[in-house]
Amino acid sequence: MEVAVSPMTLAVSNAKLTSTLSSLVVFLSGCMSSFSEGSLERCILRESMAALGFILFVFTSACLALQTYCQFLFDTADLSTVWASRVPDILGGYKQATDPCLLRFLDIQGLDHLNFFGAGFYCVFPCNTFIFGVFAITSIRDYNFSEPQLYGEEHSVLVVWSANRDRQVRQNATLSLTDNGDLVLQDAGGSLVWSSNTSGRSVVGMNMTESGNLVLFDHNNVTVWQSFDYPADALLPGQRLVAGKSLTPSMSFDNLTISSQFNFTVRPDGVYAFAGYQEPQLYHRDTNPSSASGRNRQTYVVLTSGSLNLGVSAPKDKVEYVMYSLQISRSLQCIRFESDGHLRLYEWTNDKWSVVQDILDPDQCNYPTVCGNYGICSGGQCSCPMPRSTNVTYFRQIDDQRPNLGCILDTPISCQSMEDHQLIEVHNVSYFNYIDQNAEVLTDEESCKKACLGNCSCHAALFQYDKDGLNGSCLLVSEVLSLVGSSPGTAFLKVHITKPPQWVKNRRVPLLPYTLGGGTAALVLFVIVFAVIRWRRNEEEADEDEFGELPGMPKRFSFQSLKVATKEFSSKIGEGGFGSVFSGELDDLIVAVKNLHRAAQGTNEFLAEVQIIGGLHHINLVRLIGFCAEKAHRLLVYEYMPRGSLDKWIYHGDNKAPLDWHTRRKIISNITKGLSYLHEECRQRIAHLDIKPQNILLDDNFDAKVADFGLSKLIDRDQSHVVTRMRGTPGYMAPEWLTSQITEKVDVYSFGVLVMEIICGRKNLDYSQPAGSIQLISLLQEKAKNGKLEDLIDRNSEDMHTHKDEVIQMMNLAIWCLQSDSSRRPAMSLVVKVMEGERQVESNLEHNFFDLSALNAVPVGEANLSTLPIASALSSPR
Repeated sequence: MEVAVSPMTLAVSNAKLTSTLSSLVVFLSGCMSSFSEGSLERCILRESMAALGFILFVFTSACLALQTYCQFLFDTADLSTVWASRVPDILGGYKQATDPCLLRFLDIQGLDHLNFFGAGFYCVFPCNTFIFGVFAITSIRDYNFSEPQLYGEEHSVLVVWSANRDRQVRQNATLSLTDNGDLVLQDAGGSLVWSSNTSGRSVVGMNMTESGNLVLFDHNNVTVWQSFDYPADALLPGQRLVAGKSLTPSMSFDNLTISSQFNFTVRPDGVYAFAGYQEPQLYHRDTNPSSASGRNRQTYVVLTSGSLNLGVSAPKDKVEYVMYSLQISRSLQCIRFESDGHLRLYEWTNDKWSVVQDILDPDQCNYPTVCGNYGICSGGQCSCPMPRSTNVTYFRQIDDQRPNLGCILDTPISCQSMEDHQLIEVHNVSYFNYIDQNAEVLTDEESCKKACLGNCSCHAALFQYDKDGLNGSCLLVSEVLSLVGSSPGTAFLKVHITKPPQWVKNRRVPLLPYTLGGGTAALVLFVIVFAVIRWRRNEEEADEDEFGELPGMPKRFSFQSLKVATKEFSSKIGEGGFGSVFSGELDDLIVAVKNLHRAAQGTNEFLAEVQIIGGLHHINLVRLIGFCAEKAHRLLVYEYMPRGSLDKWIYHGDNKAPLDWHTRRKIISNITKGLSYLHEECRQRIAHLDIKPQNILLDDNFDAKVADFGLSKLIDRDQSHVVTRMRGTPGYMAPEWLTSQITEKVDVYSFGVLVMEIICGRKNLDYSQPAGSIQLISLLQEKAKNGKLEDLIDRNSEDMHTHKDEVIQMMNLAIWCLQSDSSRRPAMSLVVKVMEGERQVESNLEHNFFDLSALNAVPVGEANLSTLPIASALSSPR
């Protein structure tokens, strides 16, 4: 692919090459002139040297004609070098059944004459967006690296690392190795997308190693930064995946958009694989307890020929254990963690990348999404749950032709009607999550069922008896993934059952009319079915009319127009429990279109979000541009926030440079202003009820806006509190949710958790941490009591430690917001004043953030204590 390199760098490189070759030619000419005429041997020598001189002359001319080709093969990249992404004109008319990919080389390094690693821009036809990354290339010995290379065969290029999977760039984006030694990726408009964050660290150049490692080095040829330290979804031979680092899959082999449903991580005692959008659920682990012992040890996973090893390195030695035996490599190999939760070994064979081994588990039924949500996997086949005690069906397949897509409830579950919830019993079904002993509770079957029925977030209770047959393991699940059939255990799945009126229950139906009126009954049944169909159709039309009649509603779009705007919903930029988010373009305006799952969010929730956010106008709230309510389709059209959600920037994923203190403080300040507006500046107080990093979106300048109002609750000015069912995300929920009586102060508590995540650069619940540090708020409680708050500051940011006094003040503000007694938490308007320096944080704060004694004054009848969730429900992740 064509690469734009600074003319100065090329001139120096080619001048050196030309000078060297010219000197050789002069030297050879001198040698030939020193020989006397007439000697046969000397004549032969003279002719040989002349031939060599001619070859050198041709080589020099070829290099001058292909400047970038020579530089790629023999030079490293110097400072002040710039590359650009560009699609050649010839590709404009290219059409092929299998989507080709296009590579624009920056640098290449050969393993042998057939296998290479390249660094550069990568895109898939029609090349609307690019990623910058490292890719494995094969059979390229006849290619001209100064021109874009088009690969038309499926799986012919394997991307092994990328800098910007979550934010792909457009044509004419640039990658620069700056004078300060920083490798910077900028979009076509000049906005910063990614940086190596190596400015001022004495970087003098960049090169590619034979192992596929992109390296920035200093004057002493010491590595300052390397791509191996920031894995994406692949692991190359010799590359270490160290404790605290993870592999996060892409959507597919060619679609490199991040799929956030799975995570493969290394902890001090081994490897763990998690699944789930709403909460991470453990589905595989492989541990060696001895690897976690000792100080100054680092646990890692490394790929070798024939095995995937778990290693432990110490200052003076290292030990490696074989975790998985693999096929011996015959050519270049690579491990990829993929969007279905599988860890696969790839090898270049038969002119393409092929899977040669499925590493984690050979049984397909043990993977969390093999049969989709609620799907039961048995013998490789998928089916929907069917309770043994009744012929009534509560589930249906999403697509009858593709049962692996999963099942949905015929009637969605709503927290507004918990009295209609029941558990149906499905026997001989287990769940992959039973290997997570931390998620299980030892109890009896009835207590397990009651705990699920009393918790709106619980959608299933899975119970398995111990050997004594009395008690067993209870697992409460808020996001039901695939179930495993033909296994010991019982699944209790929550469904919505409308109870018949009391008079129907007590009525005795005579048998005689059934014997005499069979034909009449059939006719009546036909009329009823016809009436129900008409009723449902009228209900849908009524729903659409209702949306149209609401005052102050934003613009309404047709489903077809949004389908066109998002190019058939092809560019997914996010996914959550309520639906998927796609980028699109409406009237030259880039928008984000949220396609809601009908089963996940009912009409009431959708109506609440449209009504609430449609009437809100604040710089720190995401603007709702319009919506679609057409038959079963429910979509929301928001302003596009180019930097995505906050969680992608504070958890150090995908090699993003850590945010500095100024940026983090600005984000926190923006959130306080948005929440203050909701709580105190609207006609009715609005409690958001789901404040978390995924619901904070960032624009190009890192200005933050609060998003996702699907769970919001309106509170009248004269109400001291509202009574509502438990909702929100576990881990961010205030203690008073246990009483069902809440105020907007639950948002203040969630805000406190969020502030700590921003400051510490980690998740509230992080299984990659040592056992005593998994829960951030528990760790904060311990450090606050011991006066060691500084220990919690993000270790990946030197700038944060430079401003440690200000950071600790912000932690104290978070502690104020995390008070167990809601009356002791500040109003968000007061938090704004603290941020602006007009008010100090209250002193004499409590450091027991889980103290429930303040709830004792609530009458038992109001608190509904008989249906409290188990203790882990409020602290588990989502």
